[in-house]
Amino acid sequence: MKQKTADRYRLLLIAVVSIIYIFPFLWMLSNSFMSDKNIFSVPPKFIPDLLFKPQMFDNYKNAFTQYNFGRYTFNSVWVFTVAAIGQVVVCSLAGFALSVMHFRGRNLIFSLLVVTLMIPVQVTIIPEYFLFLKLGWLDTYLPLIVPSFLAGAFGTFLLKEFFSQVPRPLFDAGIIDGVNAYQMFFRIYLPQASSPLATLFIIAFMNNWNDLLRPMLYISSRRLYTVTIALSQFQGQYEVRWNLLLAGSVLSVLPLVIVFAFSQRYIIESTMSSGIKG
Repeated sequence: MKQKTADRYRLLLIAVVSIIYIFPFLWMLSNSFMSDKNIFSVPPKFIPDLLFKPQMFDNYKNAFTQYNFGRYTFNSVWVFTVAAIGQVVVCSLAGFALSVMHFRGRNLIFSLLVVTLMIPVQVTIIPEYFLFLKLGWLDTYLPLIVPSFLAGAFGTFLLKEFFSQVPRPLFDAGIIDGVNAYQMFFRIYLPQASSPLATLFIIAFMNNWNDLLRPMLYISSRRLYTVTIALSQFQGQYEVRWNLLLAGSVLSVLPLVIVFAFSQRYIIESTMSSGIKG
């Protein structure tokens, strides 16, 4: 009886916390179907005034037609997908080398790589900016893509730990068959890493998608805007188009929700297998 009561309280607590976390998103979604004058009405209206009316999707249409939000969404999807793929490729290679291959200074390199996790981006952004300025990469997508093709500390750590758990007999069998390091990586280790690779791709894509600092710093041409910069269009000097801003925010969150919905099982599998020593 006591156990059932404790379970009920636990479920109630989970429900309350879930409502608290999901309420901002529901508020944003609800107000994206509301006219500008009624968003901050007193008393507040929780039922959108444009719901099930001919003007229901006007905020979304205006975001696409007047502010070219579709183009900016495509820019973000293309750029950050390439960046995420680059991080997956490089981090998988680095993780394999640091976990399987033995060479002088391996532990030192890995330690220095992990230490970089404690360095905030604000510390490195100024020398990074001057480097890209000297290379002539400003107002291009290269500063948003190329750094992802360098070994990322988190992704390398994640995949190193996974590759370290691959049973040693598989490695020995590959050596007996006479495979080289590249064949060992592509034929034996990589096929087993679908879950952590998908997890790393999702994390890298979401982090790049939500980044505002680098796009604001490196992109100046309107045609190259990403979603995070495009959202600033709805805020003028004297007013904020809250209805369009909220509609644009829903559109900016939607790709992340879709990516996570189709890939959450890989995250769960990666989490469950992370503690299993083969």
